[in-house]
Amino acid sequence: MAKLNGKIALISGGTSGIGAETAKLFRSEGATVIVTGSSQRSVDAARAELAGIEVLLSDAGNVAATKILVDQVKAKHGRIDVLFVNAGIAKFAPIAQIDEEFYDSQFNINVKGAFFLIKHAVPAIPDGGAIILTASVAGANGGLGGSTVYGSTKAALRSFGRTIAKELAPRGIRVNTISPGPIVTPILDKNGFTAAQKEGFIEGAKARIPLGRTGTAAEVAAAALYLAADATYSTGAELFVDGGLVDL
Repeated sequence: MAKLNGKIALISGGTSGIGAETAKLFRSEGATVIVTGSSQRSVDAARAELAGIEVLLSDAGNVAATKILVDQVKAKHGRIDVLFVNAGIAKFAPIAQIDEEFYDSQFNINVKGAFFLIKHAVPAIPDGGAIILTASVAGANGGLGGSTVYGSTKAALRSFGRTIAKELAPRGIRVNTISPGPIVTPILDKNGFTAAQKEGFIEGAKARIPLGRTGTAAEVAAAALYLAADATYSTGAELFVDGGLVDL
């Protein structure tokens, strides 16, 4: 039997990269999958690519939009069995160059939006459901230079993974966190990396990672499936998908 047969899964930030790979994997395991995108362009592209997956436009950094999203999913599907809080942005700059807009843009999406999505979704999640958060090794080891704000947002998500797990444990709702290492996804292109910069990032990452390579979105998706379906006695845990970067 498929691991997620009959389950309703909502993935924020699911139109590309890790979210899209996870959506396809969850779908292949029998789930009804809903993903979100932050722009009409990304939503339209995902609808053409993600066959059998519902794609909704929703601003991950807008608290009211997170409530509307949950209400839409609940009205159509009745519940949310698996919530994958994956939407996020990454911007890098030295402290001297960081202004309020730079700071707020990341905290609004990565932290505030994530928290309120969970808050609004919890009443729609049946006892025994699962919540998964996408954090990052940058929240654990400081990341690369210029990642002060980004790393701090991901550290907040790591904390949510533990504190919310404690609060929801009486309902049997498992809350776990995935912290990927360097993964080659379209986020590099969204950050305006040139081909040379992208290659430099990849080669620099390989030199630091014990396994000697960057990861793939499919490998993170496999970790999400494990936490959604197989890790039935795990909550408040953090799974590093980083080639040994943090622990070795």
